Amino acid sequence: MIKNRDFIVIGLQALDSRIGSNCINLANEIAKHNRVLYVNYPLDRLTLWRERHDPLIQKRKRILKKKEPALVKINDNMWNLFPQTVLESISQLPFDNLFDVLNKVNNHRFAAEIKKAADELQFSNYFIFNDSDMFRGFYLKEILKPELYIYYTRDNLVAVDYWKRQGIRIEAALMKKSDIVVANSTYLADQARRFNPHSYYVGQGCDVSMFDKSLIESLPDDIINIPKPIIGYIGVLFDLRLDIDILLHIAKSRPDWQVVLVGPEDEVFKNSALHQQKNVWFLGPKKMEELPQYLMAFDVAINPQKLNEVTIGNYPRKIDEYLAMGKPTVATRTKAMEVFDGYTYLAENKEQYVEMIGQALREDNEEKAKSREVFARSHTWENNVAEIYDKIIKHLQQPR
Repeated sequence: MIKNRDFIVIGLQALDSRIGSNCINLANEIAKHNRVLYVNYPLDRLTLWRERHDPLIQKRKRILKKKEPALVKINDNMWNLFPQTVLESISQLPFDNLFDVLNKVNNHRFAAEIKKAADELQFSNYFIFNDSDMFRGFYLKEILKPELYIYYTRDNLVAVDYWKRQGIRIEAALMKKSDIVVANSTYLADQARRFNPHSYYVGQGCDVSMFDKSLIESLPDDIINIPKPIIGYIGVLFDLRLDIDILLHIAKSRPDWQVVLVGPEDEVFKNSALHQQKNVWFLGPKKMEELPQYLMAFDVAINPQKLNEVTIGNYPRKIDEYLAMGKPTVATRTKAMEVFDGYTYLAENKEQYVEMIGQALREDNEEKAKSREVFARSHTWENNVAEIYDKIIKHLQQPR
């Protein structure tokens, strides 16, 4: 446990982001016993222009003009900083030397805002926790001189086109000079260890309090009359991440099973042959609070993830949600999924998906369901932060 220290947290999601973020959850947990300055990313010129009509961007503009405060107190231990600076738009520059020069300028602008807020709050001997902000956080260790600089990797970002041009080079260099690197999957920890031996798997937090069978009073109208057994998936239906061939194979191999897909579709899914299968049901996107009701109706939950550079290192939080409801779960075997071995069925191809779904249906019982629930509920943000604290403490105890 670390208490009564000062943490500066930067990342790819602002605190007022419309989507959830590991970084926000971790910061809230850290703030239970430490002071936290959560720093929103500064906007670049291109974003300011492209998204000028977005209410969140308009709020940033008012802050830049000093019409609203830049430093906001969230609670007794946490503050949110809106940097009053604009950065140059450089992420897609093809010239390394020019990128480096402008990125250093950006980092100095960013650092000046952080230092001003840290001084105002009288932060001292602070730790910087950087959630994957490889560009804007690249020089902060040298400029701000924190007691410890921690880089957090939770996605294989450099496999994504937006990050590839400069990210492959920059993230490796940032990992190398960070004091420690922490990762939410074993795959990402292994990747980081190529650049920094002080790289560690620290697990993943997940709030599964909503996913509790005892809270479910009824099933939604659009799933209650679907015949059993229901083989279900909840999440975005994007071709980049999900294997349509696996879903088609399940549906065609077992017409007596109903494949139920809950979530928004991309164009590839909308035009796929899945829509011609009588036993495939597309129920569309649902509100977060509705998802446990749909999951309750499943007999087996699945995650037919594609294996590619983007997905291979991902920790799929949906698996914790599936297991928290006690559902037998079949997922694609990846390095990151090894932590679920023994609690999920891990398939390596479409044929194994059919075999393992059948096995899951046959073997399911109350004892197995309870074991899955207990396992999933051990993946708390408190335990996740405790693992991060452990790596920080061990590093600080090493002789310098």
